[in-house]
Amino acid sequence: MSSDLKSVYYGLKSCILVEVDNKLNVPVRYFTIQTFLITSEMTKIRDYILDLPDRSSYTPATIKEVIIDSIKYIISRRDVMYQLTKPDNVVEILEKSVAKFPQRPFLGTKNKSLQQYEWITFADFGKRVDNVRSGLSQLGIKKDDAVGIICNNSTEWAICFFATSGMDARFVPMYEAELAQVWKYIINDAQIKVLFISKKEIYEKIKDVVNSIPTLKKVIVMEGDGPDTMADLEKKGAAKKVKSIYPDQSSICILIYTSGTTGDPKGVLLSQANITSNAHAVTVCFPELNENDSSLSILPWAHVFGLGELVVYCLLGGSSGLAESAATIGADLTLVKPTFMTAVPRVFNKVYDGLWTKMNEEGGLAKTLFIMGVESGKKKRELAAQGKSCFKTNLKFKIADAIVFKKIREKLGGRLKGSMTGSAMMNPEISHFFWDMGVPLYDAYGLTETSPGATMNRPTKYKIGSVGPAMGLGKIVIDKSVVGPDANDGEIIIYGPNVMKGYHNKPEATKAVMTPDGGFRTGDRGRLDEEGFLFITGRLKEQFKLENGKYVFPVSIEEDIKLNHYIENAMIYGEGREFNVALIIPDFAALDKWAEKNKLPKDHAELLKKEETKKFLENEIVSALKSTYGSYEIPRKFIFIDQPFSLDNGMLTQTMKLKRRVVLEKYKDQIEALYAK
Repeated sequence: MSSDLKSVYYGLKSCILVEVDNKLNVPVRYFTIQTFLITSEMTKIRDYILDLPDRSSYTPATIKEVIIDSIKYIISRRDVMYQLTKPDNVVEILEKSVAKFPQRPFLGTKNKSLQQYEWITFADFGKRVDNVRSGLSQLGIKKDDAVGIICNNSTEWAICFFATSGMDARFVPMYEAELAQVWKYIINDAQIKVLFISKKEIYEKIKDVVNSIPTLKKVIVMEGDGPDTMADLEKKGAAKKVKSIYPDQSSICILIYTSGTTGDPKGVLLSQANITSNAHAVTVCFPELNENDSSLSILPWAHVFGLGELVVYCLLGGSSGLAESAATIGADLTLVKPTFMTAVPRVFNKVYDGLWTKMNEEGGLAKTLFIMGVESGKKKRELAAQGKSCFKTNLKFKIADAIVFKKIREKLGGRLKGSMTGSAMMNPEISHFFWDMGVPLYDAYGLTETSPGATMNRPTKYKIGSVGPAMGLGKIVIDKSVVGPDANDGEIIIYGPNVMKGYHNKPEATKAVMTPDGGFRTGDRGRLDEEGFLFITGRLKEQFKLENGKYVFPVSIEEDIKLNHYIENAMIYGEGREFNVALIIPDFAALDKWAEKNKLPKDHAELLKKEETKKFLENEIVSALKSTYGSYEIPRKFIFIDQPFSLDNGMLTQTMKLKRRVVLEKYKDQIEALYAK
């Protein structure tokens, strides 16, 4: 190896940083050349440069160009920038757990008639995956082919997912509760070759669509027997076994379409490295979780937040019982008795609100003990933060815990050690309540594009009100340039092996959100404290400016309004206006009781026309917001609506986010009338 060339190479390091900044438009602060040199790929490139045979023809400038081109390649292969934990593909994760925990239960399905859960072991699950994979091979599925599914969470969904990866193909999940034109768009855009459909009822809705798509070669109905059913596919696969493929970490594992609030869905390309690195990061955050742990799966696996939980429990050798529906979560908790969960804040908000509603209705000793427990728990926590303790406070809490809080924990299954929460921020007051009663809630943050987790609170590092520090090999950068020099927050940019490969068939959309050095621009606003904890402060696209120039972040206001047990949903509007208005969907389960006590109409439309109802709800909302928000943020006028925002009327996405433009279009005349008065 030429010592002259070595000295030239190493002498160029400092100027290469500047050159990279100029040529790639990559801010130097985001990385250094040394970061890349520690990876095996960059080491190979370095050695290649230093061992060039015809050294005399390579000038320092030429070497510089080679290095910059190499860095471009590395940036395009973000998966090789990180030393990933093995296994780095979901096929190997499953097969290792099948070998290690063959007789342990993996997935449980509720037998509705018996009101109990029936479980499939890892060994039996693995056999079915082998059969479906072999069946897919007979249908001609190969590397990078797309296998689609329209199905809610089920054992069969998970079998199809792992079987698809075992052919190094990509899995494309869709929701059962979706419009036919969305199914058609996804099937076309992803070029799905084989499509699994959960039941004949859905096939009838989509049969005309599937017959018009030339790339779709086979439709398999997952229920029943006979030709073109999943049972038939498994039978054929069992007769002619095909060995699994362990996909490369860079192979696409899953193509998840985000149900955007505007325009066509975007297909997010997530690699094997994306999915598995996130699962490994979760187990590092929660090292106490193991094969003896179980979960109640309540989030859809067609969304990456739910999928992440499935992969984590497969990695652990743990078990997941599938919730029958959102309405049965309470009953399902007592049957599955989970030790740890993944949930959205709404689940715990409902529990908290339900407790207070029940206590207020019952009154008496139960309410007194409950309030004593809440207050003593708060005081106990505050004293502990000062390194102090109080016998009287501890005694009060112990009594309330034994009589009241123990019953609440039993309603949650009796074994729940904690829950990860995401999708929206937990209200700190509610979070403190659950921590005090022995069920810690760990706020996490991420997006479909980050597989999903980017930051996470954990038992050893948590701050209520934050979404935790970065997970695993990830990094968070705050770009203040998008909000102004005086701001203490900015746009959150995420780096790590969890960052997506891009949007399928949408290069311009990919370019718009990816920084040149491989970071993902989230569109969310946040700040990092001195210990690296991330605090979410808003959403750039959803913030708006009032006529007076003040910015409003509607989501946080809406979430706090929905904490009131009389409110089911809310939307704040006021862009360019003098003041904010709110569209309110009452929770009629609670409001009906109030109406009955006050001898008001049972008909919901009539009830909402009554001035007593309007004033009551307005007072409930404004009173709750006064202590937290400025007067300019609190809505001055209201529209009360007797029909919910829903998937069916197109006002919610599959992840229950508001489609603001659709809502505004529907109610624009009523909104304008409020401002005209």
